[in-house]
Amino acid sequence: MRMSLMVLLLSLSVTGCTWVHMAPGASAVRVTSAAPSGCEKRGEVEVSVKHSIAFIDRNQLRVREELETLARNEAPGLNADTIHPLGEPAGGSQRFAAWRCGR
Repeated sequence: MRMSLMVLLLSLSVTGCTWVHMAPGASAVRVTSAAPSGCEKRGEVEVSVKHSIAFIDRNQLRVREELETLARNEAPGLNADTIHPLGEPAGGSQRFAAWRCGR
């Protein structure tokens, strides 16, 4: 009983943690809700994070934030300065389009 309670409390405390950190250069990447106009498409990225821990779903807002951060981290490698989601997150994964707008 005591061990079960400890595991549950640990799982709940971990759901608030952010494991994804912004990479150098990623903070300059802009996130839009739709494809930007007048920009060159540089590619697409698919990113994923843990969406549940020990059968307990993580906070969906936190999962979205981490997916966005991962996509922003990938953008400089594609020489992109803007990203937008291609769909909603599903199962801890999401696809983003990367664009070079030359801001």
